[in-house]
Amino acid sequence: MGIDPHTKSAALWGAIGFLSVLVLVQGAALVWVPVVTITQGLALATLVGFATMVGSYLLESRLAAWARRRRGE
Repeated sequence: MGIDPHTKSAALWGAIGFLSVLVLVQGAALVWVPVVTITQGLALATLVGFATMVGSYLLESRLAAWARRRRGE
């Protein structure tokens, strides 16, 4: 029942990527002249969030296996 932990982890990493871009866009707008519009910032954040989610989903199991091999398990 519920969502697979691997999928849940990837979705959470995607959310972190999405929100990080929004924070950076807002921070840049506060310090300098806004570089992008709100719509462009949301589009960029969506692309980064999706890429982070897919990358996390594809690489998480490989990185975990690499870490286990490195520890000698």
